[in-house]
Amino acid sequence: MGDMTLQPAYQTPCRQLLDPKDMAAWQRSSAYREIVGFIEQLSSSIAGKRVSSSYTVSANVQRICQLLDKAESWIIENPPDTSLSSRFGNQSFRKWEAEARRRTPQLLRDLLPESCHGAIVELTPYLTEAFGNATRIDYGSGHELSFVVWLLCLCKIGFLEPTDSAAIVLVAFQRYLAVCQNLQRTYRLEPAGSHGVWGLDDYQFLPFYFGSSQFIGSNFTPADSISPELVNKLGDDYLYLQGIRFIMEMKRGPFFEHSRQLYDISGVPRWEKVNQGLGKMYKAEVLGKFPVVQHLQFGSLFSIAS
Repeated sequence: MGDMTLQPAYQTPCRQLLDPKDMAAWQRSSAYREIVGFIEQLSSSIAGKRVSSSYTVSANVQRICQLLDKAESWIIENPPDTSLSSRFGNQSFRKWEAEARRRTPQLLRDLLPESCHGAIVELTPYLTEAFGNATRIDYGSGHELSFVVWLLCLCKIGFLEPTDSAAIVLVAFQRYLAVCQNLQRTYRLEPAGSHGVWGLDDYQFLPFYFGSSQFIGSNFTPADSISPELVNKLGDDYLYLQGIRFIMEMKRGPFFEHSRQLYDISGVPRWEKVNQGLGKMYKAEVLGKFPVVQHLQFGSLFSIAS
């Protein structure tokens, strides 16, 4: 789960991927190796596990959920502006995002033991960038990636332990996903860089990658994953089904028309194959695309150095 030693000198992270030609340095960097290893290890840790299965949930994972609960509560304080009728992009999201940006340093002081407070300067941007962009009023897989970088950094400073792996996904990440879906639903966030019908999903990627691992060894086939009956019955137990459920809630018409890739995946015979394919696709379509990763920031915990 990465190097657990404390970094001696924290620094304010900054952007380093300013041009498509910087992608080579990114793919050679320690940050790239660590995030790929971290995401793959998280996926492996939940193979065959439901959200309701038995696994360790530490006090620190629970504290991350409390932080996310607070962030979600600000939606009630900043309701959508109903005088605007645009399909996407309710401007009240900017108020929510400004609130989150203002309160994040204090949230992190409350979350972390004092011995880790030096890391707040590095942790803050990854958390503030994890919920969407206030200028464009959009959300996409780059914001999701920012949250996972934040989780990786919490591991690197020792706040999260290797024994937390399953709960990082099935408790903390699942709570994050619920908050993001609430933001997307409430403020009608624009899908960032969406490929439309040809993309995996308008907003998320990792619920499908992690969720496919959960199904390994189960009696359910990929074909079952787009069954409304199964989605309604087990949606709370599988991240993959939570992703499908949100699509079914937000989109109209036949599933194969609006979600072609997920429909095609339902034709793959085995979940192991789905998981491997989505892992490769994540590296190519998220980590390998300049428009997605250009906003990543690098410091001492998440370093562009190779």
